[in-house]
Amino acid sequence: MTNTERDPERDAAPVPPADAEPDAGHARSRDWGWTRLETPVGPLLLATTREGLAEVVFHADSPTTRRALSRLEQFFGSAPRPEIPHLETAAAELTAYFAGGLRVFAVPLDWSLTSGFNARVLRALADGVPYGSVVGYQDLADRVGEPGSARAVGAAMGSNPLPVVVPCHRVVASDGGIGGFNGGLETKRQLLALEGVLPSPLF
Repeated sequence: MTNTERDPERDAAPVPPADAEPDAGHARSRDWGWTRLETPVGPLLLATTREGLAEVVFHADSPTTRRALSRLEQFFGSAPRPEIPHLETAAAELTAYFAGGLRVFAVPLDWSLTSGFNARVLRALADGVPYGSVVGYQDLADRVGEPGSARAVGAAMGSNPLPVVVPCHRVVASDGGIGGFNGGLETKRQLLALEGVLPSPLF
């Protein structure tokens, strides 16, 4: 592992929705909704807008959920609403993924919680690193035309608002290590094992 690749996600915090800027053309106040989904890697909080899935939050216990909802209310400028499109689709697709029955997500994505370099890297990841494959931080930097930015790629992975669906767990270190992960290294191992990249845990 090179110095530029050493745990590049370790110090990266998830992008705070309250500090992000919406995509151009979106009004500040937007309709959104949320649900919590039980999965083999723990509860996930899913937040969607009328455009698509906007955020996936790992380890969504009650305190984490309260903090996430507070940030989302501030970012979207409104309280959550019932019957927002895409929530059922996102929950159904993630359930199928964790059951081993889905390899490509079709739920629309709302990219408004990321921007700039991070958004470019995450879009390249979503479009170019399929189920069951991995990519190095440096390789991903090369793909977006920024060969000196392996560490910045790690920070982009750490700020990913759409983990699992935008598969930052598939970004690994060049020496064969699995690298960092904001959902925790055990969660990353579970996701890679599910996709056949790592052996399944013995227990």
